[in-house]
Amino acid sequence: MDSLLSLPVVISALELGFIYALVALALFLSYSILNIADLSTDGCFTLGCAVGAQVAIMGHPILALFAAMLAGVCSGFIMASLQTKLGVESILAGIIVNTGLYTVNLAVMGFSSNLSLFKCETVYSLCKELFGTTWYKLIVSILIVVIICVLLAWFLGTRIGLSIRATGDNSDMVRASSINPGFTITVGLCISGSLTALSGCLIGQYQKTCDINLGTGMVTIALASLIIGETLVGKNTVFRRIVGVIVGSCLYRFAIAIALRLHIPAECLKLVSAVIVAVAIASPYLKQQIAFQKKKLAASSGRKGGSGVC
Repeated sequence: MDSLLSLPVVISALELGFIYALVALALFLSYSILNIADLSTDGCFTLGCAVGAQVAIMGHPILALFAAMLAGVCSGFIMASLQTKLGVESILAGIIVNTGLYTVNLAVMGFSSNLSLFKCETVYSLCKELFGTTWYKLIVSILIVVIICVLLAWFLGTRIGLSIRATGDNSDMVRASSINPGFTITVGLCISGSLTALSGCLIGQYQKTCDINLGTGMVTIALASLIIGETLVGKNTVFRRIVGVIVGSCLYRFAIAIALRLHIPAECLKLVSAVIVAVAIASPYLKQQIAFQKKKLAASSGRKGGSGVC
């Protein structure tokens, strides 16, 4: 086990886990809170990476984070507008936006399939001398995610945040309370898009490269992280659910790291991801079935014991 999880492997898994946790948080807001299946996640992730890479190449790695988030807000706004203004179903709206973003991402990247950031500064290289440790990438990732988590937990406790949570539970009730559900959906999806794009920007600066296919399968990874976290940590409070998302994301990256250490071919990693997602999604149902079978066996043994006494 020590060979599977050496210190460099653990650090790398945690670094990626915290960065990808931002996508899982975005899906937490859109899928768990608003009850909207946002399939534009893949394209929005690449959009954040592409915009951030271009701004970083210009010499502004910190500004790149905010530029990527702004691009994510635009993606979320278009996604919300298709649903609230044009009456397009959320799944179809996500497919439409994701398809359109492919061309947009190519245009942002100068119609090149990849960009290199090896010759420019990144937020990680800027903080390397500041922290003076080999763990500087992990520290930067943790700081950014902690700030986002605190802000998100605070926001969901505000009036508009509570309105967004209520919209996902019962939009008719929200409408009856003189709150426009279209507005709350738009705000929620814009924030979700900004978090997804921020994660893409961080990954681009972390790997020092941007590829047009970087976001492929991102919605599946985020969904797995979300469900793993909710299953293990629970979802009694908003703060607990947010912490669960981060835990789920890190555990997912540990599972992928172990698969790589077991020398599973790179061509099979998609299958490994699919299995992890299937197990994560099925685990709540399996837990319910196991609990039901235990109660059933207990009730059956109780009846047998009662009949024996008679």
